[in-house]
Amino acid sequence: MESYKIFIVEDDPWYGEILEYQLSLNADYVVSRFATGKECLANMHKNPDLITVDFSLPDYTGDVLFKKIRQVNDAVPVIMISGQEDISVAVKILKLGVTDYLVKDENTKEILWNAVIKVRETSKLKNEVVGLREELGQKFSFDKSIKGQSPALNKIFVLMEKASKTNINVSVSGETGTGKEVVAKAIHYSSERKRKPFVGVNMAAIPKELIESELFGHEKGAFTGAVARKTGKFEEANGGTIFLDEIAELDLSLQSKILRVLQEREIIRVGGNEKVKLEVRLIIATHKNLAEEVKKGNFREDLYYRIIGLPIELPPLRERGSDILILARHFADEFVKENKLTAIAIAGDAKEKLMRYNYPGNVRELKAIIDLAAVMSNGQEIVAEDISYGSAGNDENFINEEKTLRQYTCYIIKYFLKKYNDDVVMVAEKLDIGKSTIYKMIQQKEINK
Repeated sequence: MESYKIFIVEDDPWYGEILEYQLSLNADYVVSRFATGKECLANMHKNPDLITVDFSLPDYTGDVLFKKIRQVNDAVPVIMISGQEDISVAVKILKLGVTDYLVKDENTKEILWNAVIKVRETSKLKNEVVGLREELGQKFSFDKSIKGQSPALNKIFVLMEKASKTNINVSVSGETGTGKEVVAKAIHYSSERKRKPFVGVNMAAIPKELIESELFGHEKGAFTGAVARKTGKFEEANGGTIFLDEIAELDLSLQSKILRVLQEREIIRVGGNEKVKLEVRLIIATHKNLAEEVKKGNFREDLYYRIIGLPIELPPLRERGSDILILARHFADEFVKENKLTAIAIAGDAKEKLMRYNYPGNVRELKAIIDLAAVMSNGQEIVAEDISYGSAGNDENFINEEKTLRQYTCYIIKYFLKKYNDDVVMVAEKLDIGKSTIYKMIQQKEINK
């Protein structure tokens, strides 16, 4: 285990020795003892992991020394030890931001032992959180989270980079399944806010009667069932980014409250009076045209101009050309990795079939198609027969796959023959074509009855 450096600042030699001996019982602890605050400050370059401070030192009081320590290191945990049992002193010290406040008595050394263990565990958890956020930042970097090289996508990368360098609000639009939340996360984790929270909220998934509490929080007793104070999503995102997905689904009455929060930079919890200051970046997303929703009276014009910020419109997958194959390869690799399978290839006929499809469900649909194809394959290669378009590619939606005019004609006639139980005369009347044309296509096997 790595050594854990502890500074003890104590002017009483006897008491200092007791604390040093007690902590030194743990072989991982490297303890240094100082008699004055100035000695402690002169050694801050050694980067201690924890400092214990006697409140009454010959050169500084504990609160003054704490402030000076913070000027050098704003993160190191500090435990204050004092002979004063005055509660007001303890409250004052804790309000400054010290980690813990201990009163000197016969039990102090045991209490300090436990306090150090607790501080160390907390620091470990904080470091893990920082590490996880770093991993998230790498995971959601532009090149890793969004696969593709098409001109349409490169334009999006330019806008995302501009967004990540500023705090401007961002509005992401595009069809369902184009990756709006992925873009929002990539912007957040590429910005200066990456070490702060990213909080996503799907406005369409929250019941109208609960959405105000979900966004702004509530106080205990604010309504039936409010048994304790609840922190809202805006408050959770303080210092970071809040992502409001499907914002067009927000009720008009809530839209006015969102507008007030954005204007005043503060929230008031439901059932409360306390104003909570906010410093948060807003990213919104919708599959609807917000400008059209404003014209229809479904969305407030003043809120629209407040949130529109930098608009990013994601192209549908059908307009991204060879990105389809890049994504297919990526999803296939992901699938075999997650399921601990051997690498799987994508055959030429499978690639051709993938490129002909229109993808009404966009990137999300392509992932589902590749996952299923990997399961249906022989485990070594995905071929055309392994690719199924499911409900989105059924007869009623045949236009989603690119075909020649002759192929579409055959497809339409085949569909109507199936619908009308192979009644050629009725189908000819419905489509306003000669029945001999249909018979000829059947005879030449262009249509299989």
